[in-house]
Amino acid sequence: MKLEICAGSYKSALIAQEAGADRIELCENLNEGGTTPSFGTLQLVKENITIDINVLIRPRSGDFLYTESEFEIMKEDVLFCKKLGFNGVVIGILLFDGSIDIDRTKTLVQLAKPMSVTFHRAFDVCNNPETALEAIIEAGCDRLLTSGLKNTAIEGSATLKQLIEQANDRIIIMPGSGVKSTNIKFLKELVPAIEWHASAKSIFPSQMEYHNPAIENMGSDIFQSDPVEIKSLLQKLNE
Repeated sequence: MKLEICAGSYKSALIAQEAGADRIELCENLNEGGTTPSFGTLQLVKENITIDINVLIRPRSGDFLYTESEFEIMKEDVLFCKKLGFNGVVIGILLFDGSIDIDRTKTLVQLAKPMSVTFHRAFDVCNNPETALEAIIEAGCDRLLTSGLKNTAIEGSATLKQLIEQANDRIIIMPGSGVKSTNIKFLKELVPAIEWHASAKSIFPSQMEYHNPAIENMGSDIFQSDPVEIKSLLQKLNE
């Protein structure tokens, strides 16, 4: 089984690699659901990380209904990731009615080749999972990251199992959201997945000695990949 770690910074990507992760989903602004990493982050990660890296292509936080200019940004980001030689990209685009934007998804898949393409948890707010899965497969995506249309993979385990059966090896269904070392054994019994996704992050105290008491939630503690949690996840995943 493979474990993908969602890393929200260069430091987290390094930690994930050193802890033994099989692959990294690289993003920034993880606390807002993740956005596309900066040029500097992409460059430094590509120079120093040797395991597979899939880069999140998301120009902003919020919903997954994008304007023409936002879509142009996504296309340019995909091409830049391909130029740098990344393993893959992670995308997700919906239409007004909650269905998959299959035309734009196909466009990004074609631009990304030969990189792999993962369709992310935009799927979890779609209007019909069965129809959406077929659209994602038709668009040519290699993988679907999903919690089974629930807040966590445990809550969506029944749907995850159904999606894997429907996919029938045409696409990889990768459960994510709330996947931890404390529940991965239980999840494996519920869902016959071969790849798993986790943030495996912890709060690390800020090293700042001075804090302005009049300002809240600015310059505070840091969310970062936790090597102990990653190693524990890997151990229990492969037991």
